[in-house]
Amino acid sequence: MIYRFLLLVIVFFSLTRGFAAEKPNFIVLISDDISYDDLGCYGSLNGRTPNIDKLAGEGIKFTNAYLTASSCSPSRSSILTGRYPHNNGEAAELHRSISWHIPSISGVLRDAGYYAALAGKDHVTWKSAPDGESAPTKAFDKKYASKVKGNSGGHGKWIKALEECPGDKPFFLWLASLDAHRVWDGNHEWDEVLYGAKHDPEKVVLPPALLDTPTTRKDFAAYLNEVTRFDWYVGQVIDWLKEKGKFANTQIFVIADNGRPFPRAKTRLHDDGMKTYFVSSGPASKESGVASDSLISVIDIAPTVCEMAGVESSPTFQGRSLVPVLADSTAEVRPMAFSEHNWHDYEALGRSVRDGRYLYIQNDRPQFAQQGPADSVKSASFQDLLAATKSSELLTPIQQDVFRAPRPEVELYDTQGDPHQISNLAGKSEYADLEKQLSDALAFWREETADSSPEEISGDYFSNVTGDKLDIKPQDFQRPPPGADKGADKVNAEGLK
Repeated sequence: MIYRFLLLVIVFFSLTRGFAAEKPNFIVLISDDISYDDLGCYGSLNGRTPNIDKLAGEGIKFTNAYLTASSCSPSRSSILTGRYPHNNGEAAELHRSISWHIPSISGVLRDAGYYAALAGKDHVTWKSAPDGESAPTKAFDKKYASKVKGNSGGHGKWIKALEECPGDKPFFLWLASLDAHRVWDGNHEWDEVLYGAKHDPEKVVLPPALLDTPTTRKDFAAYLNEVTRFDWYVGQVIDWLKEKGKFANTQIFVIADNGRPFPRAKTRLHDDGMKTYFVSSGPASKESGVASDSLISVIDIAPTVCEMAGVESSPTFQGRSLVPVLADSTAEVRPMAFSEHNWHDYEALGRSVRDGRYLYIQNDRPQFAQQGPADSVKSASFQDLLAATKSSELLTPIQQDVFRAPRPEVELYDTQGDPHQISNLAGKSEYADLEKQLSDALAFWREETADSSPEEISGDYFSNVTGDKLDIKPQDFQRPPPGADKGADKVNAEGLK
């Protein structure tokens, strides 16, 4: 009898150890300021991204994936919490902190026995819990420095982070580069043996919003160098996983936090700012080398990871699990995707909704031009455009749009027929029904998620001509973010009908 009991105990612990060993690992490889169409696998004429291209051939490539914010820290905070920016409290705006009571996906996994670490760019903070209150589990067990000698790209300790994962726990790694954020460190840290030759300014194909000048070409080539360097380090992570026999049991997500730091991209609600490449491979990916047109949002990562890990999803998550789409690339999990633009260097407030083909934008500050963030305004590419407005040289409609003010309060675009969103269909009778449908959906989302459009919001902190910082302090321009007046950080509704 004792022998049978001991045998059952041995079998039980063997099974539970085997179950634990089968728990999937997760890696989020997130770049800084790279647009979806600057990767080779997404059709870029410039893209030299062989490692991400290869991963797309081994897993799934999403062609209709969207961010919730085209702004660094609000976007990263949104992905980690699985919530819309205005539902994260002050973190709706750049450089500000998430409300103390909101959990992260990595913290939820830590509670379930996972090890979690961050290597590279952080840029996500939480407010401290009030006295007497207990905050959710911290997001990470360990954080690694973003820069190492000779490499300011944020990926110098990615492999170290992998090597130091405990052998007795599944892991969640947030591997975040600083590539391709301005200024271009990659240029003077370039290693031709590792990355190949630099991109030739004379051969690059510029996005249509940029003016074709020697200085803009040089600027854009330097950006592409950092795209290629990011790809090389993604390849190092994949090679390590394969060498250690962990690749098959690790779900990888390769994404960006927002679009390229050039005019009419970063901070824009249009595709060049808000659409992201989204490549995934791992145990949930039942097909290989497929492209999915299914509409997805980056806030869907959090519930996806929970379902794969067999962990109860946090009620604070506002996304939907992508497990059905990873298993069947034709599956659909959401009818619409929502995005927002709040303060990022300049006063701004806009919202958008997509149905997979059409993009509807509502501008709550139509009186202001949407020139892009301060680092883009300081760039040669922006200054070339600005100089052209003062001369007899004519700009194309998409280039003129960089400076357009006032803007239309409503914009509607067919993203398939008009991939750069130049022709505004709002107000046209043949699109009236569609416009109303998307307008109603956006209004419902804003109401359900407690979004708001305050009369007074955070103002400009930089010159909109030079990109230089103004001689003011944060307390002079910072105001409560949208949704604060409605307690949006306590609201968990997803906002879909």
